[in-house]
Amino acid sequence: NDTGAGKHWSDNEVRALINIWSDEKIQQMLEGATRNKEIFEEIARRLMKRGIDRDWKQCRTKYKNLKYEYRALQKENEHLGNPRRKMRFYDEVDCILRRQPLGPSGWACESSSLLKGTKNFNDETK
Repeated sequence: NDTGAGKHWSDNEVRALINIWSDEKIQQMLEGATRNKEIFEEIARRLMKRGIDRDWKQCRTKYKNLKYEYRALQKENEHLGNPRRKMRFYDEVDCILRRQPLGPSGWACESSSLLKGTKNFNDETK
């Protein structure tokens, strides 16, 4: 029985996960939750509605890995001062984890296409 646990996440799958993670309701549920299986089951259900077949464990693992990589990069950049490395989807994860306040049209990160999930952020120059 192949659970697909080692199956690579495509950029579109990661964008969809980040998009769902950026939902205020999901963020509130994740905040301070220690037993979060139900939350990730909800995330997996929402992904399934978008045609992405991932179970709750895969969603939780990807979420944790994105957060870990982001935090490790933050720490590294603090020490070096000048960012030497940048992770994929850094801007999106940064926006969520810094909990930018809502703008007039909703999520403050909307301008960076977070909610649309159609743009490859690595192609942007800042």
